[in-house]
Amino acid sequence: MTSAILVGPGRAGLSVTLAMQRAGHEIVCVVARDATAGEAAAAMLGTSAVDWGSRLPSADIVILGVRDDAISEVAAATSAAASDVGSAVHLSGMAGLDVLRPLGAVGLGVGSFHPLQSLPEPELGAARLDGAWIAIDADSDPLRAALRELAASIGATPFDVDPEARSLYHAAAAAAANFPLAALAMAEDLFGAAGVPFEAAKPLVETVVENAFAIGARSALTGPVARGDVGTVSSQLEAVRRYGPEWEEAFRSFVAVLADMTDQKMDL
Repeated sequence: MTSAILVGPGRAGLSVTLAMQRAGHEIVCVVARDATAGEAAAAMLGTSAVDWGSRLPSADIVILGVRDDAISEVAAATSAAASDVGSAVHLSGMAGLDVLRPLGAVGLGVGSFHPLQSLPEPELGAARLDGAWIAIDADSDPLRAALRELAASIGATPFDVDPEARSLYHAAAAAAANFPLAALAMAEDLFGAAGVPFEAAKPLVETVVENAFAIGARSALTGPVARGDVGTVSSQLEAVRRYGPEWEEAFRSFVAVLADMTDQKMDL
C-alpha cells in the first residue's frame, strides 16, 4: 500500500487519488491554496485538508496535481515542508523531472505519472483510469518500479517515455485526444444539415476506431479518397460548400491529408 498526499485537487489529481483510494492506498491529506477547494476534495477522499504552507505529514509520495506552469513554483513552495515524504511526482505529460528540482534538492525522489486518458471529472476520471495507460519517468530505478506498481494497482498499464521525447509524446497525445473531435464536430454539423441524427454515426465511428487499433490507422482507411474516386470527392465538396460552407476549408484539408496517406492524386 502507498500513502500519498495530494497537492492541488484538480480533476487529474482527484481522479488519480480517488482511483488509488479505491485500490486500497491511503490518501493522507489534501493541500490546496483555496481552503474551500481543499476541504471539498478532502471530504470526497475521506481524509483531512492541510493548510497551504503547513508542514506535510509523513507519506510515501506527494502528488502535485497542478497546472504545468505552476509545478516549479509549487515544488519550491512545498520543499521546505516535505522532509517526511519519500518522493514526489507530477501528473504532466509535457514537463520533465527538472520542474521538481526543489523537492529533489531536499532529498525526495522525483518522478512523473501521466495518465494517457481524458479525466473530465473525478468520479468518471477514476473509473476511466482502469484500463488506461500511464507514462512513467523517475530519477531512480526503485521509484520507477514503485510508480509502475502503483499504475498496475489501479488497473492501468505503465509505460516509459524517453525524456527527450516528452514533447513529441505530448503532441501525439493531443492529436489522439483532440483532432478526432474536430472531424466529429464537422460530421455532426453536416449530418444535421442533411437531416440525419448524429447518433447514427456512432457504430461507424466505433468500428473505425477498433479497426485502427486492430490493423493500423492507415490500413483502416476506406472511402472515396482511399480508392481515388475524384468524382465522388468533388461532389462531396460541392455539397459541403453549399450546405456547410464553414467546413469547406477543413473538409478540403482532411481530403488532402488522406490523399497523401494513400498516395492518391486529388486535384480538386
